[in-house]
Amino acid sequence: MLKRRLTYFINTGGNNKVTRIIFVSGREPSYVRNAVILKGLRINGADVVECTNTSNSYLVRCPKVVGKFLLKNKKDCDAVFIGYFGQPLAGIIRYLTPRDKPIIFDAFLSAYDTMCFDRKKFKPESLMGKCFYGLDKHSCEIADKVLLDTNAHIDYFVNTFELEREKFQRVFIGADSTVFYPRDAVRENKKFTVFHYSTFHPLHGVEYIVKAAKMVEKYGDIEFKLFGAGMEYNKILKLVDTLNVKNVKFMGWTDFRKFPIEMSKADVCLGGHFSDVEKARRVISEKAFEAIAMKRAVIVGDNPANRELFIDKENALLVEMANPESLAKAILELRDNERLRERIAEGCYGIYREKCSPEVIGGEVKGIIEKTVDSAT
Repeated sequence: MLKRRLTYFINTGGNNKVTRIIFVSGREPSYVRNAVILKGLRINGADVVECTNTSNSYLVRCPKVVGKFLLKNKKDCDAVFIGYFGQPLAGIIRYLTPRDKPIIFDAFLSAYDTMCFDRKKFKPESLMGKCFYGLDKHSCEIADKVLLDTNAHIDYFVNTFELEREKFQRVFIGADSTVFYPRDAVRENKKFTVFHYSTFHPLHGVEYIVKAAKMVEKYGDIEFKLFGAGMEYNKILKLVDTLNVKNVKFMGWTDFRKFPIEMSKADVCLGGHFSDVEKARRVISEKAFEAIAMKRAVIVGDNPANRELFIDKENALLVEMANPESLAKAILELRDNERLRERIAEGCYGIYREKCSPEVIGGEVKGIIEKTVDSAT
């Protein structure tokens, strides 16, 4: 408690002003993006009233969130914060919120881009594609301030949905420091271990990890542990079988809280994204933030988004995207150069503490909210 108060005092400059925020989200509050912002706001002394729900279905979750919001006294709050996934809620929340109360919207991702280009569930010109486009555009237009995770992502929203750039502000995703933090672990063997987890969407580029694994298989002392399952899981299994890859272990899903233990056993973590999907160039993966919070050497794709945070061979190793040769070369370089691994681990942990912890992110978000409130009055 004393540490939290001291952190709050430092981040606010001793300002005793308490900002009261109603926090609404379409996804559960434990989802990484929501969890980091909620924790960070509270560490920085904000009074946060949650309107969230943990049901598994959006069709159940969203009506319950709106029901909670209806019962809250909006006149007593300073602002309403719409967290991820808030696009389906934004229009309703704006209607139910007094006009003098600003709305800060954490867009986080584009529903249109995700459904039409990343997962390719609908064609952009289809009725559903147009609906997702309108959902993204309208939710940003009615907000007083919109947050996104990278400047590259902001450029996409501004250009795609014809929005004013002044409305946007970058806030990194970060990682929960009470879950992901440096720790010692008992190694199971002496092999050089490469860790990765994903939901096996095309965005992540797991196929390039598998191909890189095949390229380094001849060295015998490198093993890959791939956690998770999802969209392209069976496709990846077939690829492994076709290539006859022997150094990849598929671990399936495990309790998310066990990931830090597995990461601490690894020599390097693959942050990605490694695909040639356009979205992969605009975002920094959650797993990259978690790896740097763990003080693990991390490999990420060389793209505009990752360049906003990472510097090659200082706090990460950057590799050409959709290029298994580049990834294989980076893995071998880290295997053969312990000093480089240690330098990257130190560097990435430093950048995490400086820019990506809940304390820092919460302070940024609280500052954005307070400036928006001041501008509205």
